[in-house]
Amino acid sequence: MIGLSKGRYAARQAETPQDVAAAQALRARCFGLDTDADAFDNRCTHILIHRVSDNALVCCFRMMPLTGATISHSYSAQYYELSALADYDGKMVEMGRFCIDPEAADPDILRVAWGAMTSYVDAAGVELLFGCSSFAGTETADYLDAFAMLKARHLAPTRWLPSVKAPKVFKYAARLRRKPDAKKAMLRMPPLLRTYLMMGGWVSDHAVVDDQMNTLHVFTGVEIGSIPPARKRLLRAVAG
Repeated sequence: MIGLSKGRYAARQAETPQDVAAAQALRARCFGLDTDADAFDNRCTHILIHRVSDNALVCCFRMMPLTGATISHSYSAQYYELSALADYDGKMVEMGRFCIDPEAADPDILRVAWGAMTSYVDAAGVELLFGCSSFAGTETADYLDAFAMLKARHLAPTRWLPSVKAPKVFKYAARLRRKPDAKKAMLRMPPLLRTYLMMGGWVSDHAVVDDQMNTLHVFTGVEIGSIPPARKRLLRAVAG
């Protein structure tokens, strides 16, 4: 059972249908949808981050345990061909539907969220954390330096590289020839993806154009054993 409190925020695991409904309502508001509930919700552990002062829900995400044999049942597998990861031997977890209330922007929220994620990963013995990392909007021109940076430094190992499955994709690794402007790239990189990358994360060589969610997203994986030791200590300090 996940539960931790750090400063102004506390993280806990959803325990009731009302908790899950609150997470779905926050997701819908953050993603600009009328509703945001799907069949995957019933198979996930939902993590809620509340502001201690008024118990307001400010962040949520969900975790789905998987193995190589079941990765085709993941949310990400709707958009990416993941058969290469079917040979992955260790435990996996898909982290999805991550959102932070835009009216509660505070870097401490993300720190507490990653602390809760670390607690879950450690308790379950997870070896690969993965999910879809989203850029707002579907215009690729806004993110060319970010994509060039992903191509130059952060592509998945060939043995795990997802193949194209979605009907609309931007094959940035094949198309881009530019040298990334590092400052512009990091300014346009989504905060969640930036954190994945600081942990040694890697991404697909293409982005999915998701018109329904009005996002571009890349498959993102983090091998827990490859996280830099200093970063692990920071995460576990929050988780503890």
